[in-house]
Amino acid sequence: MKPEPRTLPPSPNWYCSRCSDAAPGGIFGFAARTSVFLVRVGPGAGASPGAPPFRVVGELVGHTDRVSGFTFSHHPGQYNLCATSSDDGTVKIWDVETKTVVTEHTLHQHTISALHWSPTVKDLIVSGDEKGVVFCYWLNRNDSQHLFTEPRTIFCLTCSPHHENLVAIGYKDGIVVIIDISKKGEVIHRLRGHDDEIHSIAWCPLSGEDCLSINQEENSEELDIPNGKLIAETPITKGCYLATGSKDQTIRIWSCSRGRGVMVLKLPFLKRRHGGVDPTVKERLWLTLHWPKNQPTQLVSSCFGGELLLWDLTQSWRRKYILFSTSAEGHNHSRIVFNLCPLKTEDGKQLLLSTSMDRDVKCWDMATLECCWTLPSLGGFAYSLAFSPVDVGSLAIGVGDGMIRVWNTLSIKNNYDVKNFWQGVKSKVTALCWHPNKEGCLAFGTDDGKVGLYDTCSNKPPQISSTYHKKTVYRLAWGPPVPPMSLGGEGDRPSLTLYSCGGEGTVLQHNPWKLSGEAFDINKLVRDTNSIRYKLPVHTEISWKGDGKVLALGNEDGSIEIFQVPNLRLLCTIQQHHKLVNAIVWHHEHGSRPELSCLLASGSNNAVIYVHNLKAVVESNPEAPVTITEPYRTLSGHTAKITSLAWSPHHDGRLVSACYDGTAQVWDALREEPLFNFRGHRGRLLCVAWSPVDPECIYSGADDFCVYRWLTSMQDHSRPPQGKKCIELEKKRLSQFKPKLKKKKKPTLRLPVKLDSSVGNEDESVKESSGPVENGLSDQDVEEEAQEPELPPSPVVCGEPISCTTISSGFEKSKVTVSSKATSLKKEPPKEKPEALLKKRKARSMLPLSTSLDHRSKEELHRDCLVLATATHAKAELNEDVSADLEERFHLGLFTDRATLYRMMEAEGKGHLESGHPELFHQLMLWKGDLKGVLQAAAERGELTDSLVAVAPVAGYSVWLWAVEAFAKQLCFQDQYVKAASYLLSIHKVYEAVELLKSNHLYREAIAVAKARLRPEDPVLKDLYLSWGSILERDGHYAIAAKCYLGATSAYDAAKVLARKGDAASLRTAAELAAIAGEHELAASLALRCAQELLLVKNWVGAQEALGLHESLQGQRLVFCLLELLCRHLEEKQPPEVRGPSSIYHQWATGSEGTLVQRVTGVWCSAFSVDTPEQCQAALQKLQDVEYPSATSNTPFRQLLLHVCHDLTLAMLSQQAAAWEEAVPALLQAVVRSYTSGNFTLMQEIYSAFLPGGCDHLRDKLSDLSPAMAAFKSLQAFCIYGQLYEVWWSLCGPGRESSIWVLSAESAVSDKPSKPEDSAGAEDAGQPPGLRLSAESERLLSACKELFSERHASLQTSQRTVTEVQETLAEMIRQHQKSQLCKATTNGPNRDEPSQEAERAPSQPPSPTREKRNALVSLPELTRRLTEANKRIAEFPESVKAWPFPDVLECCLVLLHIGSQCPGAVDPEMQQQAQTLLQKYGHSRAYRRHCQIRHT
Repeated sequence: MKPEPRTLPPSPNWYCSRCSDAAPGGIFGFAARTSVFLVRVGPGAGASPGAPPFRVVGELVGHTDRVSGFTFSHHPGQYNLCATSSDDGTVKIWDVETKTVVTEHTLHQHTISALHWSPTVKDLIVSGDEKGVVFCYWLNRNDSQHLFTEPRTIFCLTCSPHHENLVAIGYKDGIVVIIDISKKGEVIHRLRGHDDEIHSIAWCPLSGEDCLSINQEENSEELDIPNGKLIAETPITKGCYLATGSKDQTIRIWSCSRGRGVMVLKLPFLKRRHGGVDPTVKERLWLTLHWPKNQPTQLVSSCFGGELLLWDLTQSWRRKYILFSTSAEGHNHSRIVFNLCPLKTEDGKQLLLSTSMDRDVKCWDMATLECCWTLPSLGGFAYSLAFSPVDVGSLAIGVGDGMIRVWNTLSIKNNYDVKNFWQGVKSKVTALCWHPNKEGCLAFGTDDGKVGLYDTCSNKPPQISSTYHKKTVYRLAWGPPVPPMSLGGEGDRPSLTLYSCGGEGTVLQHNPWKLSGEAFDINKLVRDTNSIRYKLPVHTEISWKGDGKVLALGNEDGSIEIFQVPNLRLLCTIQQHHKLVNAIVWHHEHGSRPELSCLLASGSNNAVIYVHNLKAVVESNPEAPVTITEPYRTLSGHTAKITSLAWSPHHDGRLVSACYDGTAQVWDALREEPLFNFRGHRGRLLCVAWSPVDPECIYSGADDFCVYRWLTSMQDHSRPPQGKKCIELEKKRLSQFKPKLKKKKKPTLRLPVKLDSSVGNEDESVKESSGPVENGLSDQDVEEEAQEPELPPSPVVCGEPISCTTISSGFEKSKVTVSSKATSLKKEPPKEKPEALLKKRKARSMLPLSTSLDHRSKEELHRDCLVLATATHAKAELNEDVSADLEERFHLGLFTDRATLYRMMEAEGKGHLESGHPELFHQLMLWKGDLKGVLQAAAERGELTDSLVAVAPVAGYSVWLWAVEAFAKQLCFQDQYVKAASYLLSIHKVYEAVELLKSNHLYREAIAVAKARLRPEDPVLKDLYLSWGSILERDGHYAIAAKCYLGATSAYDAAKVLARKGDAASLRTAAELAAIAGEHELAASLALRCAQELLLVKNWVGAQEALGLHESLQGQRLVFCLLELLCRHLEEKQPPEVRGPSSIYHQWATGSEGTLVQRVTGVWCSAFSVDTPEQCQAALQKLQDVEYPSATSNTPFRQLLLHVCHDLTLAMLSQQAAAWEEAVPALLQAVVRSYTSGNFTLMQEIYSAFLPGGCDHLRDKLSDLSPAMAAFKSLQAFCIYGQLYEVWWSLCGPGRESSIWVLSAESAVSDKPSKPEDSAGAEDAGQPPGLRLSAESERLLSACKELFSERHASLQTSQRTVTEVQETLAEMIRQHQKSQLCKATTNGPNRDEPSQEAERAPSQPPSPTREKRNALVSLPELTRRLTEANKRIAEFPESVKAWPFPDVLECCLVLLHIGSQCPGAVDPEMQQQAQTLLQKYGHSRAYRRHCQIRHT
C-alpha cells in the first residue's frame, strides 16, 4: 500500500466535549473542520528511527459541515469502528481501515452536541442535541430510541462503563442528570451544584465506592444538595462515582448511590510559566477531565491557561495536585485544552493525548507526566510557502490564522519541528520571503496590508513597516535598491531592499535598515524613466531575476513588464495572458545549462502556464521596449486559475504549478510535457515549494487548512484531471465545510434576493479575541475565499414584476387589493361629512398655550383683565406682585410690552419642542426676528430644512453661507449626498461638491458637475475620469471604463481596458480605437490578437478583416491567407466523416485550380495586391521581425500550423523577390518545425505542395560558396529522409498496395519483366509476394548516400554523448543527495520514503544497465567524456552546426531494413557504408541495442 504523504493537518475543532478519541492498539483520531484525521501512535507508526513514534495515516471524509463529535468503539474485534456526529445533522459509523462509511442516521432535527459509543454495549451509540433530545442507536439491529429528558441544551454525555443502561448527561445550565435508557430515559439522579456549562463527564473506572476514602460527614452544607426525591438504593445505582468539570471553575465528584456531591475541587490560578500567549486575548475557560483507568484515586483535568493537573483524590481536604511537565519549559499548552483521551500503545505504554486552542496535539507519558511529542496544526488557509536559502530545510508557512509557522523539515528527532510566530501579525499571513543572505530574516505580508520583518532566531517582536498597503499583500521579494534608495553611498544603503506588491496595485520599496521610514512607490520611477504618459497597469506580482539585474512585474490586465536596473528601464512587455497574473518565477541559475536562467514562467487566472525565453531581450538591451506575443513554451492541462509556480532547483526546466482545480502538476517545461499530478488536497491549492534537498519532494498548501509533503514518483497520475475526473475532484472539494449563514427572521414576502455568502457564523473565540485570528471551524478565511474573485457580482435588476408575481401568494395579493381600496377611500371622502374632513385638516395653532389660557374660567379671565390694566396704566415701575402675576400669566404678553411678548414666545416655543413640533418653534423664532438663533438651534439638533435655509439670507450673507454648509453636513449624515452637493454649488463651492460626490462613489454626478462648472483643462476632471475608470475596470465594466479613459484623453488606457475582455469583438473595437488615437503599435498588437482569437473558431473572413485594421499587418495577412489555403488543402484530403465543423472560408479559398503554390500566389496578387518584387520585399521585412519558438512534441497542432505557415510565407516571398539565400533557410525552418514536433504527415505535405519536383531547382539558384548551401543540403536530406520512410512503410504497412514506391506483380510484369530467379530469391528472403520496388524507389535509394554524411554522424554522436553525460551527472547528484539525507537520518532509511526503485515513475522504469553504468563510471571519467565531446563539437564548422540534419544512424537502420526486405534493391556499397557508420558511431545509449540486433 502506498504510504500517505506527510501532512500538517488542520486544527482540531474547538468547544466540543468529545471530538477526539483513541482506540486500543494505537489509532488516535481528532475532528478537524468537516473531517477526522487519523494518527498512528506507537511502534507501528513506521516513523523514522529517532523520531517520535506517530504518523498521520489518513482522513475520514464525508461530512459537509463541522464535525462536533468523534468516538471509537472500545470493544474487542471492532476497534476499527468509530462514530462521528456533525452539524450537518448526521451520525456516521466508519471503518478506519478502509476509511469508508459503514452506515449513518439522520434522526436528529437539531444540532448534535454530544456523542459517545457505549463501553458496555458493543453496538450502542448515544447522541444528544442542543434541544435536549437524546437518541440511542443500535448498529447491529439498525434500531433507535428517542429520549427527551430535559428541555435544555446538552453539552456532553458519557455512558457508564459499569451499567449498560446508565448515561450521564451534562447541560448548558450546569445540571447533570443520570438516566436509565432501558426505562425510556427515566431520571435516576438529578445532580445540582454547578451553575454553568458542563464541559466534561468522567465515570470512575472502578465500580463501587471503596476506591475513595471520602467521609461524607466532612462535606460542607454546599455539598449536601438533596435530589428532590428519595430513591431507594438498587443494584443499578449502588456504588459508582462520577466526576464533572464545569465552566464555573470547579470539578465535582458525585456519589451515584446517594445522588449528591462528595467532593469539590476548585481550579488554582497558576502563574504563567511561558510567554506563548497574547495577554490581550480573552478566552473562555474549558474544563475537561480524564479518570485514569489504572489510577482510580487520581484525576486529570485541564486548567485556565492550558496546564494539565493530576489531582490526588485520596485526601479530599488537602486538594493536592501535580502539574504535568514541570521540568520542561514550554512543553505545556499555551491555551485552554478541549479534549483528553487515553491511549495504550502496542508496547504497553499509557499515553494521554490532548487537543488545545493553541492548535497543538500533545502526547503525554502518564508514567512521567512529560510531553512525548507535539503534532502542530493549521487554523487557516496555507497562503504561502518559502524555503530559507541560508538555513536549508527551514520552511516558512503563512497561515490564515494570524501565525507564521517555521518548519524544520530536516529535523532528525522530530518530523514536526515547528515554531510559531504570532506577535505583531494579527491578520492572515498572505506572503513570505526569506532574506537571501541573512540567516533567520523573514519578511511577511498580511491581509490588512502590513509588511514586517521577523528574526526567527530570536524571540523579539517583528519590525513593522510604517507604510501600509491599502489592501492584501500579494507578494514579497528581495532585490537591489533602486532610486531614490540607491542614491546613497555603499555604507549608507542596504545591499538588498524589500519589495512588496499589494492588492491596490502598487509596489513599494522598503528599507530593511529603517522600516520606520517611508516606503517608496516604484511607479514614480517607472513613469519618469520611461516617460510614460498613459495610466500604469495595476501590479499583482513581482519577481527578481537571480542575478538582480532584471525585474518582472505581473499586472492585472495579464501583461508582464520586464525592467532593467538601476533605473527600471522598460525592456519588453509580454502580452500573453489576458487575465490577472498570479505567479511569476525566474529559472534558477545554477543548472547545467546557464542559458535557462532567462526562462520566465507565469500563471494567471486562466488555466494556461506560459514560459518565455528572454535571453535575447536581456542580452541585446534594446533601445525601445519590445512587445512579445508568442511564448517559448505553453503548458496546458489545468482547468482553473494558477496560483503558484516553482522551478525545481535540482533539474533543468522542471516546473511545479499549484492550481484552483485542486491539484499540483509537475511539468517538463522544455518538452511541454506533464510528468506528475498530485491530488491529495481537498481544496484549492494556494502555494507550492520544491524541497531544496530532495529532488522528488514537494510541499503544497491549500484552502483545506493542510500542508502536504509529497513525492513526485509516488503519484498515480501524470496530468491534471479532465472531464469526469475534474468533476469528481470538484465534488471532493465542495464536500468541505461551508459556513452557515446567520439565521434571519423570514420575511412575509419572499422576493428573489441574492444572499451574500460572506456573512457567516463567527466562532466565539473570534468575537472575543483581539489577538491571533482564530478559526475554530468557522474561520473567516472560508467565507472570504469561497468567492471567485475574478467574477464581479451581478447587479440586481429591478422592474420585472413578473418574477415577483410568480412568487407572491394569494394572501399577499389580497393584501395589496385591500390597501388599494383604502387608498381610494381617502382620495374620495363621503360628501355628506365635509365639516369632519375640514376639522381633520385644520392647521395646528401657533400659540396653543395662550389659546388654552384664554379658555379658562370667568374668574381667571377677569383676573387677567385686572392684571393687564394695572400693568398698562402704572406710571411708575411695576411692583413685585404685579411683575409676578405677569410672569405667571405669560399669555398677557400679547397685550403688553415686547419683553413680555418675547417671554410668551419662549414659553410657546418650549411647548412646541416638548410636543415634537420643532418647525413651529422655528416659525415663532422667525416672528421674533431671531433668525440666526433659529438656524443655530436647528443646526445643533440636525433639524435644518429647506425653508429655513431659504430664508437664511434675511439674516445676512455670512449667515446664509454658514447655514448652507451646515445643512450640507446634515444632508451627508442623512445620506443625501446629491442634495448636499447641490447646496454647496449654490454657494459656489464647486470643488467641495465634486469631492463630496466622488468620496461617496457618485462619479457620474461628480463628472456632470465638474464638466458643467469647471474649466475643461482642470486636473480634477481628469482625476474623476481616471478614478471612476479604475473602479469600473476592477468591477469588470470594461466598456464604460473605456469611456472614462477616453474622457481623460487617455486612449491608450481605453484600448487596453477594452481588450481585457479577451473576446474577438472587444479586441477588434480596442484595435480600432487605438488606431483612431494614433497608438499604432498597440492597434497592431490588438488586431493580431483578435485575428488569432477568430482563428481558433476558424473564422477566416473575420480574421482577415481584423488584420486589415492596420497596415503594418500586411505580412500577417499573407501568412493567414497561406494558412487558410493550407487548411483547406489538408481538409480536402481528409475523408468527409472525419472532418471537423465547417469553417468560414473566403470565396478565393474554395477554388481548386492549380497547385497550392499557384493558388497562394494568385490570391496574394488578386486579393492583397502583392505581385511585384518590391512589394514582396516590403512584406518580407515586416515578417522577418517576428520570431517563433522552436516546436516540441507537445506543441498544439493549430499553433504549429501557424508557425509553419509563417516560415512558408517567408520562403515564398523570398522566392518572388528572388532572394534565394533567404528562401532556402525559411523552407528548411518549416520542415524542421514539423520534424521536431513529430508531425511526419505535415512535413511530407510541405514537400509535396512546395517542392513537388524535389530540391534540385533550388541548387541552381545558389552558388557553391553561398552561405545557404549548407541549409540546402539539410533541406535535401530531410526530403530524402521523408521519402525513405515512405518506401519502408509501403513495404511493411498493413494495407500494402501499388504506389509510386511499390509495384504489384501485374504492373511489374507489364512494365519490366523480372527474372524468375530474382523473384524467387526475393520470396525466399521474405519479400512480400506480388510487390517489388518501383524505379522511383530505386532512384531514391541511390540518392540516400546524401544522408550518410560522416561529419553529421560524428557531430550527432558528440551531441548525444554530451546529453547522456549530463543526464548521468544529474542522476548521480540526485543519488548523492538522497544518500546524504539517509545518512543524516541516523544511517537508516525513512519508512515514509520508499527506496529509489519504488519511487521511480511509471514513465521511467528502472534500468539495470543504467544503474550498473552509473555505479562503474566515475566522476572524473564523466568529466573527461564531456570535455572531449565539447571539444569535438567546437571543431566542426559553423555551417555544419547551424542547420539541423536527419539522424544519420536512424537513416542507416531504415536503409538496412529495406535491404533485408528487398534483397538486391539496395546497393551493396551503400549497405556496407551504413554498416560502417553504425559500427563506428552506434555506441550511444539510443542505438546500442539496435546495433546488437543487427549483428546477431
